[in-house]
Amino acid sequence: MNKLSSNPINSLKGIVNIPGDKSISHRSLILGALSIGITKIDGIAFSEDILNLIKTLKALGVKIIIKGKIIIVHGVGIGGLKKTKKLYMGNSGTATRLMMGVLSNQEFKVNISGDKSLSKRPMQRIIEPLTKMGAEIKSKNGKLPIIIKGVNETLPINYNLIIPSAQIKSSILLASLGTPGLTTIVENIPTRDHTEILLKLFGAKIQIKRKKNKNLILLKGQKELIAKNITISGDPSSASIVGAAALITPNSEIKIKKVNINKTRSTFFNVLKKMNANIHISKKGCVSNEEIADITFKSSQLKGVHLEKKTVSGMIDEIPIFSIIAAFASSNSSFSGGEELKYKESNRIDSIYSGLLKCKVKVKKKLNGLSIISNKNKPYGGSTIQTNFDHRIAMSFLIMGIASVKKIKINESNCIKTSFPDFVNLINNLGAKIS
Repeated sequence: MNKLSSNPINSLKGIVNIPGDKSISHRSLILGALSIGITKIDGIAFSEDILNLIKTLKALGVKIIIKGKIIIVHGVGIGGLKKTKKLYMGNSGTATRLMMGVLSNQEFKVNISGDKSLSKRPMQRIIEPLTKMGAEIKSKNGKLPIIIKGVNETLPINYNLIIPSAQIKSSILLASLGTPGLTTIVENIPTRDHTEILLKLFGAKIQIKRKKNKNLILLKGQKELIAKNITISGDPSSASIVGAAALITPNSEIKIKKVNINKTRSTFFNVLKKMNANIHISKKGCVSNEEIADITFKSSQLKGVHLEKKTVSGMIDEIPIFSIIAAFASSNSSFSGGEELKYKESNRIDSIYSGLLKCKVKVKKKLNGLSIISNKNKPYGGSTIQTNFDHRIAMSFLIMGIASVKKIKINESNCIKTSFPDFVNLINNLGAKIS
């Protein structure tokens, strides 16, 4: 167990770049593998999750070359993956669910497994639509390990996306690349749309229509994807964690360059403005059809805010750091409708709740959410937090330790490598004292 300790400091200053967006990194690798030609990817996140996906694609016969910060993917086409018996996905729920969609188009049987944490996460939500599309899937009570056997031509389906999940949506879209017909997904609550953006870029026949406050996503299959060069912008979820450190630490200012500000990923930044956070967005631009900008975070007198389901669904990855900064706000905060938080790397509601209590923050459980009570003073800290092998819980409580009265320890930090392996070095270079 690799323990870390985060000590209170007086100031954070600096200008930084953060790792490339993990969601786009996953999707770029997969679509590059399924395209015709050579895809060059710049700015990818070299986290454990991404490295495990690269191993997976190589095992399936995809030639992938890493040259410095550039990854070169030699595509094999939509149905051109090589047969393999076993795939190990590590801790990545995203890669697992997306690859299940891809493997639905491959005429061979493969066993998919993952680590202890991933093996607890629900897969039935993916199994159900993919089975309707023709894949044969056996699981352990809807969880890993899974045996999946794909088909030459998946069946087109009309699917009402009840659970707001970009992973479910993306898995269906990837499976539908092999269908001879039209697949339609009804998205009731918008989720991150990186898959749709990249599919358009790679030449897929995809349309997105707005109807009665819902998204209709239509994809006509059996259109070859054509390789494209991709530049990946900075991960907004990682930027949120680093930037939050400046908001709650006195005399602090951090500028993060070239952050993805896709509207489906900017919910947390909008919430910060409602909390009176001193953030400034500048140098807007566009790379690989994704909006980017520099974001500056400064010390702020935060006020509380109450979040409902639609907002929470747009910031599942940011709820841990939201909860931390809410503990520093001058008034109460809460969130509800966060059922999906229970199915991440840990049950994040429970992890946040127990961690805040240990740090002497007044917090109450509510239906699929928490109420965080302001006590007008900054949190005390002075405890060891159980990360439950959740990278966002680990990083968020290390950030809390920077600004609390007493230092905060976490019991396990290796999980941070799944998304942000250089996190400790980066934040320490800004003035933090994590060791």
